[in-house]
Amino acid sequence: MIRAFDAFSLPLLRWLDPEDAHRMAVQGLRLLPPMRPRPDDSKLAVRAFGLNFPNPVGLAAGFDKNAEVPDALLRLGFGFVEIGSVTPRPQPGNPRPRLFRLERDQAVINRMGFNNDGAEAVLRRLAARANQGGIVGVNVGANKDSEDRTADYVRLIETFAPVASYFTVNVSSPNTPGLRNLQEAAALDDLLARVIDARERVRKSAGDTPVLLKIAPDLSLAELDDVVHVARSRRVDGMIVANTTLARPDSLRETSRAKEQGGLSGRPLFRLSTRMVAETYVRAEGAFPLIGVGGIDSGGAALTKIRAGASLIQLYSALVYKGLGLIDDIKRDLSSTLLRTGRDSLSEIVGADAATLTAEDWPVR
Repeated sequence: MIRAFDAFSLPLLRWLDPEDAHRMAVQGLRLLPPMRPRPDDSKLAVRAFGLNFPNPVGLAAGFDKNAEVPDALLRLGFGFVEIGSVTPRPQPGNPRPRLFRLERDQAVINRMGFNNDGAEAVLRRLAARANQGGIVGVNVGANKDSEDRTADYVRLIETFAPVASYFTVNVSSPNTPGLRNLQEAAALDDLLARVIDARERVRKSAGDTPVLLKIAPDLSLAELDDVVHVARSRRVDGMIVANTTLARPDSLRETSRAKEQGGLSGRPLFRLSTRMVAETYVRAEGAFPLIGVGGIDSGGAALTKIRAGASLIQLYSALVYKGLGLIDDIKRDLSSTLLRTGRDSLSEIVGADAATLTAEDWPVR
């Protein structure tokens, strides 16, 4: 059924404006009949952040910003879904056009600007599906015009703790002016201290909700040293590496479209984001697991990200070009790798290549 859906929908959606196509894809998922997902290979199960993931393939934030279709996405075979980014108050985001396909590069540039329905509407949807099961993370961000952005994150932790499987503290979007400044050591330390404190305050009523930090791939290694040090000292439960990049590699073929402002995602981000996974993994020294994101469009790419240090992976942009069948393709390739190498779980290869990768020349930005 998924293959048939891809065969029908991908050519149609590619004719549309990218944002209109995205809206149509969400609406289409709302109309899909309920179906039971195919059982996952038990060897693909991952335990991380105190949660049991049926498989390591997650949907990154940005697709289901407003928690409209998390259960439909889980039924398609994702091991987990991350909704958002959500801000306390609704906001329209940046003016359109703000989403661009780089077809020949299998990439996307976006400058959406945290457009979302706001915490109240998203909370209502998540509360309505609270008994459905499945791992649904909530990616939280600050309003563009907020006078106290750290207070926005604290408020969202307190609001969503009862319904979130985990939180992602997003301080790495390039499309909210000044947001990435929260990755600086002093600001990040204050932010994480207040976020963790908020999580602890609601723990008794809401349970233990893991807090993850999502970082940019554009950090220098000295900046990454500071970020990982702060994350470890504040005892975050994990990190997501990495968000979109402001860099424009020389290899891009869609040179005119590449001039658009915003974050670049998709295949051209793969080498840089994978290197950042490896660099983060060696600095974390097992203190917490990582989710690897950026340019994953095949089972081989997923395996490379895992061997770089990711316990779990996320994808989004590749779905634009390869469709929903990519989910099963990746899982099948990972299962085949485990069978061929005689391993019982992916945990046996997490970080196997990290040290080697960190010794290589830096990827061309």
